[in-house]
Amino acid sequence: MTNKRHNVLYVGVTSDLETRVLEHKKGVHPEAFTARYRCHKLVWFQEFDDIEVAIAQEKRVKRWRRDWKNEAIAELNPEWRDLSEGWYDQKDLE
Repeated sequence: MTNKRHNVLYVGVTSDLETRVLEHKKGVHPEAFTARYRCHKLVWFQEFDDIEVAIAQEKRVKRWRRDWKNEAIAELNPEWRDLSEGWYDQKDLE
C-alpha cells in the first residue's frame, strides 16, 4: 500500500485482502503505520495458498531495496492506480 504521493510503501500479510484494505482505508487502527502515513492505496499484491509461504515472502519483500519494490509495482501496475478501486461502496468507506 502507498500514500497519495507514492513516497511511502507499506508491506503486510493478511488472509483477507479486501477486509484488510478496507480497514487501512478507514483508519480502523489509528496507531498503525498505514494510518500515520496515510497509506490507503493498494498498488501491488501477491496471493499464496500457504500462509507460511506468504509470511516468508512478506519478510523478503520488506528487505528489498526501494527501487526493487518500485519495479515490482510498475510491472503489475505501471500507473500505480488503486487496485482496490471498485471493491467498496461509498458507505463502506465511512
